[in-house]
Amino acid sequence: MKSSASLRARDIGWRLVLPVLLLVVWWLVTDVLHLAHPVMLPGPSGVARQFVQLCASGELLANIWASLLRIFYANAAALLIGVPLGLGMGLYAPFERLCDGLLSLFRPIPPLAWVPLSILWLGIGTLSVVFITFLAAFFAIVVNSIAGAKSIDKKLVRAAESLGANRARLVRKVVLPSVAPAVFTGFRVAIGVSWMSIVAAELIAAPNGLGYMIMYYREVMRTDAILVGMLTIGVIGLVMDFGIRWIEQRLMPWKTGFHLE
Repeated sequence: MKSSASLRARDIGWRLVLPVLLLVVWWLVTDVLHLAHPVMLPGPSGVARQFVQLCASGELLANIWASLLRIFYANAAALLIGVPLGLGMGLYAPFERLCDGLLSLFRPIPPLAWVPLSILWLGIGTLSVVFITFLAAFFAIVVNSIAGAKSIDKKLVRAAESLGANRARLVRKVVLPSVAPAVFTGFRVAIGVSWMSIVAAELIAAPNGLGYMIMYYREVMRTDAILVGMLTIGVIGLVMDFGIRWIEQRLMPWKTGFHLE
């Protein structure tokens, strides 16, 4: 039997295959064969140099911090509101009938459609961007929470009730463990859509952040700096996603999936 370290190394190796292959193709096209103009597509070496310069000046770190704070505020609010609302709608049919119409009305509206109103109501800055990002994260979390609540095995509920579990113990021992995987899935989706919406919102309604940085360097035709911003978002999103997965595995070790070998 293979050790856990070798299995982990193999898993990491498989995950790195396509990114490394893409990096090699990018390097060949730009730095070796010179098939693309540096303004249109700079090579990895040029992007790396620009990354070092932006880090040394503090500009990149300041913009990362601004975007991360907005992501945190938006997702914290989305979790605090979306999870209880989703559980209530999934567990209580009258409450679902009351809220479903309004939720279904607003959910198809893209978060960026709220930009004009958010600027009018909240001005240009952090509040507007957090509001837009909150909307993107909220619906992902609430929909998954509803689905998780509806997927609870009724046999488990009846078994707990037959053993004398009161309402609080039923929620703590049966409902929350059953719903937790769906909530984590919703949170992972929310993180992804949060980054998409926050970058677009910062392009329009913020004086800093990674989205603002990308827009600024687009105007001065610094493609290398644009790619630094884009790749930074990708790496941060990847780290956050792996972090959520790690927490999920630690909190829910019983959750296992089926994989074809």
